[in-house]
Amino acid sequence: MTATCHHCGAPTAGEPLTAMLEGVPRPVCSSACQSTAEWIDGRGLTDYYRLRRGPSHKPDADAGADTEAWRDPRLARHVLRPLSGKRSEVCLLVDGIRCGGCAWLIERTLMGLPGVQSVQVNAMTRRTRIVFEPQRTPLPRLLEALASAGYQPRPLDARALDDARRDESRQLLKRLLVAGFGMMQAMMFALVLYLGPDNEIQGATLALFRWLGFLVASPVVLYSARPFFAGALQAWRGRHLNMDVPIALAIAVIYSASFIQCLLGGAEVYFDSVTMLIFFLLTGRYLEMRARHRALDHTDALARLTPSWAEKLDGNDQPQRVALSELAPGDRVRVRDGGSIPADGVLLDSRARIDESLLSGESRPVEKRAGDNVIAGSVVQGQAILLQVTHCGEDTFLANLAGLATRAQTERPRLARAGEKTASRFVLRVLGLTALTAMVWATLDPSRLLDACLAVLVVSCPCAFALAVPAAITRSLSVLARQGVLVLRPDGLEILAGVDRAVFDKTGTLTEPSVSVTAVDDSIDADTALLWAASLSDTSEHPLSRAFANGNTRTLLPTHHARVLPGLGITGTVAGRALRLGRGDFATGGGEGEDDLVLADDGRVLARFQVHEKMRADARELIDWLAAQGIESEILSGDAQARVAEVASQLGVSAWRGRCLPADKLARIGELRRAGHRVLVVGDGSNDAPVLAGADVSIALSSGSDLAQAQADIVLCSGRLVAIAESRAVARATLRVLAQNQRWALSYNLCAMPLAAMGWVPPWLAAIGMSTSSLVVVLNALRIDRKRSHADLVQGAPEGTRV
Repeated sequence: MTATCHHCGAPTAGEPLTAMLEGVPRPVCSSACQSTAEWIDGRGLTDYYRLRRGPSHKPDADAGADTEAWRDPRLARHVLRPLSGKRSEVCLLVDGIRCGGCAWLIERTLMGLPGVQSVQVNAMTRRTRIVFEPQRTPLPRLLEALASAGYQPRPLDARALDDARRDESRQLLKRLLVAGFGMMQAMMFALVLYLGPDNEIQGATLALFRWLGFLVASPVVLYSARPFFAGALQAWRGRHLNMDVPIALAIAVIYSASFIQCLLGGAEVYFDSVTMLIFFLLTGRYLEMRARHRALDHTDALARLTPSWAEKLDGNDQPQRVALSELAPGDRVRVRDGGSIPADGVLLDSRARIDESLLSGESRPVEKRAGDNVIAGSVVQGQAILLQVTHCGEDTFLANLAGLATRAQTERPRLARAGEKTASRFVLRVLGLTALTAMVWATLDPSRLLDACLAVLVVSCPCAFALAVPAAITRSLSVLARQGVLVLRPDGLEILAGVDRAVFDKTGTLTEPSVSVTAVDDSIDADTALLWAASLSDTSEHPLSRAFANGNTRTLLPTHHARVLPGLGITGTVAGRALRLGRGDFATGGGEGEDDLVLADDGRVLARFQVHEKMRADARELIDWLAAQGIESEILSGDAQARVAEVASQLGVSAWRGRCLPADKLARIGELRRAGHRVLVVGDGSNDAPVLAGADVSIALSSGSDLAQAQADIVLCSGRLVAIAESRAVARATLRVLAQNQRWALSYNLCAMPLAAMGWVPPWLAAIGMSTSSLVVVLNALRIDRKRSHADLVQGAPEGTRV
């Protein structure tokens, strides 16, 4: 008798190997499955075999050897993204994840390693985000642990994404084709059974066609319907109910009852119904998968932007084609016309036209001049360019966005969790209604009992309930990503739709600053003063620091012992001199007006700078739109009172405060929230990070600091402030579509269940109705889009987008 592998389910050949699990020998098909199963047992994780949906992915015997390549620091640099402190983040696509049980095993496997702080696994997308300390647990050790548990990690790049989608599509398409072929054959045999008695086909001939129906239906039930049984089994082991439970129960009852009828020579068999049911269910799932892939296209496209190689210039200015992992800061790279920029850098040519549309949402190419920054993933137009690399691998702006997007895809929003609980309770009621239907028909007409119960199980499947939230949210995330808005916390959309107060930082958010030297000490000249100020401010990510850098034309000097004091200024040693840059009273220790921006040395003023601020082009447009929607705006800034008042006056904002330290801003946010307001905070600097974290929902500009982006719920990649209005419109449209989907699912079930219980709906028609209901939910979610003009938004037209 052939045994099957306890780990992967494959048949064992000859005398099977065994793996000891909790002291019990279990058959396995290979040494790879044996070592993986015993590794799981050795770490006390054998509950995995109870929680998984079905047989596990067969481990690759050579997977451990692949991790050796990750010891190369050049390769690791293109995967690891540094976080605050000693932590780093890695986002991987993990082959072999089949269900929630796999996610459970991966989380417990990695969390047992030293230095691993968090592991997030999305079983649907097979993405895994790990935050850890590389000094305590190197990246190769993480990957070795995954390989030992039977999983193969792959970098989150274009090839990995394509492979993952291709595998998912291929598996589901094969099951669908088998179901379609079996359904056609079963219907042909069923036609003979239906017409047989009227055409004098009796006895052995009818029995033969019943068994033929059984033969063609069996592969459909045992292979094509396997995902439904696996999902129901997983739910049963996890002690909860999901939408696979009534489906699997209906398929099992139809198939088993028909098989019994074949054995007993009964007249009624339902092999055509069960194959038709499975075919329509799989068709619905296939369409849902295609819609999900389409919705994720833009977000996944971030991983496709960077090319896999670059043309690096050697000492003789000769181009050499090298792998992206071989690039380092300081390298000179040539990018041909139409090519993608492989790393962040500085343009060396006099001018260039760069297409940043997929990053920013802006359709028109951007004009760049020598010295301007260029972003990895942008596309060169018009002519080849030469650039000098400043950041590569996971240090690039694109990699940061891709990492944030992956983090968002590993999180499950509150609405989705609530929807799953609703679906679970609904399944319990469906099972109760099915039992009641069985009791009633057992009394009235036992011959109609099976059809009625099966119809109730199938027609009332809560697929539409379960899909209502993820379909709407996934679509809205994709729509916003195309507009240059990256949602990092899906719950943020729900909150954004209901905000009634918007709080803005000023410098760098509502305005774009620049600086000029107004006075200098006799000991230095204006260029030197600007150089020292730019060198000192280079240690900060405040917008004024970028203004100093833009005004300086000389090579920055090393800065030692730098310290940033939010709301006050910066201290540090430049050119052997202990300098202070910031507010006048801070830089000199008193005696200067606090409205001055001063560079001082030991209390002596070396230079004074005047800050010029240009209002962002769409700042007034956004404030007007918020006012039209009943949202009051407020400005909290660390800048001088007079400058804050001037900006507030130009924007028509009545509530404003100047000279606010981060603690003052946070206290004000707390006041607003305690007063019952739902607060949106928009900022871009590191000093805004605590305020962003303390808001109900927060938005950071991509031009701001990494810390601000990490704390924000939403990042504006394009820097367009009016995108906030568009994001809220999409958020409100998402909630409307979600409500429409839930009302549709509820109305459908309330109408269909009584008809099914009364025996008026055959099982095959119930399958069509259930699949159609799910498809309506997905198609309605695809209607979420932002195609209204900015003018419509600002004029206070009804909120939202077309739905």
